[in-house]
Amino acid sequence: MEHQQGIGYQLDMFTEHEQELIRQSEECAGVSQAKAGLEKQIKGEGQQKRALTESLMPVVCSRQNMQAAYKQVKRNKGVAGIDQMPIGNFATWYNNQGDSLITELLSGSYEPNGVKEVEIPKASGGKRKLGIPTVTDRILQQAIAQVLSPIYEQQFSAFSYGFRPGKSAHQALKQASKYVAEGRTTVVDMDLKSFFDEVNHDKLMYKISRTIKDKVLLRLIRKYLRSGVLVGGLIQQREKGTPQGSPLSPLLSNIVLDDLDKELEKRGHKFVRYADDFSIYVSSQKAGERVKASVSHYLGRTLKLKVNEEKSVVSRSHQTKFLGYTIYPDGNLGLAPSSLKRFKTKVREITKRNRGRKIAQIITELNRFLRGWLQYFKLIRGKKLLNNLDGWIRRKLRCYRIKQSKKTISLKRLLHSLGVPSWQSWILALSGKGLWRKSGAPQAHQAFNLKWFEEQNLYDLSKNYHLLNN
Repeated sequence: MEHQQGIGYQLDMFTEHEQELIRQSEECAGVSQAKAGLEKQIKGEGQQKRALTESLMPVVCSRQNMQAAYKQVKRNKGVAGIDQMPIGNFATWYNNQGDSLITELLSGSYEPNGVKEVEIPKASGGKRKLGIPTVTDRILQQAIAQVLSPIYEQQFSAFSYGFRPGKSAHQALKQASKYVAEGRTTVVDMDLKSFFDEVNHDKLMYKISRTIKDKVLLRLIRKYLRSGVLVGGLIQQREKGTPQGSPLSPLLSNIVLDDLDKELEKRGHKFVRYADDFSIYVSSQKAGERVKASVSHYLGRTLKLKVNEEKSVVSRSHQTKFLGYTIYPDGNLGLAPSSLKRFKTKVREITKRNRGRKIAQIITELNRFLRGWLQYFKLIRGKKLLNNLDGWIRRKLRCYRIKQSKKTISLKRLLHSLGVPSWQSWILALSGKGLWRKSGAPQAHQAFNLKWFEEQNLYDLSKNYHLLNN
């Protein structure tokens, strides 16, 4: 996706679930030279392709592939696993232990470490569990993903956009908006209940084995699926699910849901899928209800996946959201209300008046967030909305700067130094109004005007929206 390709957006503008999807998607999009080289090898058919997939472990363990995996994991950073080894120490460790590690991998005797469980808060409340593998296992999983990805890319649906090189959230949104513009204004918005926690290991391994014939690699993948989780000082075995937080998990999730893609294509449905978030576009409410019931039955009976009935709905496109956007009946994309709410919450956090930082630091932090936010949401049709947000942000900053002038005389001198007549500066400085009301006063607008904000290098959403879309 466009933000997969290094746009530097800020993850904290999304829900925690969206953050994890984007992080994992970036890992998959960082396809290296090792993958590109393998991709050229696997274009054969029949016995040639089968023979290749019977001997993949040497490719996984090749020096070129391992180096590429190390660089990708290092680029993604991340915390240490249960062995406490930081990514910076891996190169030295590998120089000393690499030969024995490769021997264990090729012989099938390697045993993955357990994963460290961490919990992050969900926007809707509660906690989401992530499994953090050790650095060694992250690199090995990345090496496996780099080898398997080009093989499966030949099989995956064109309408699957998440965790795939050359695919993007923006592409998914444009395809969805195209469906709506064509008259399919009713959306079947499906939500899979705890998808990553519910994947059946046996079904997944059977599906992988239909393509991959290297038995040592298959056993290693199963070991990673069953990697124990460190909870309260004890390792607990995993019986189902793919651990979120690992480089291999995104590819495995696409392999699981590829059957869904193929089924939807066979039925002739118009759909878009991004990870476990997928929508089907139909022309009427009645058709949507029928499709929802049928697809839910298929997911439960055939794929053994649970549908969250509370969050799965049939509605008009502008009444639901997809990847943070909403789609208007004419196909234009708008900002979903929940995305606007999260935007304002983040700006309030950055401009909180008791942070005790210089205004320049606040603006630098704010610019970093605004630049990434607009890069992701540049597809919206909302020039008026962005103008309003610019004005609201400037008022928040005026409020912050006024708060910094704690004494009456300090505020008076500040306003006067910025061009406000002395007597008007005194009026605002002596006012008993609250900070928010003061920030909206004419004196505040005169002092902290557009030119002042330009001098502070505040990122202007409206101006940059125009630049990004021209």
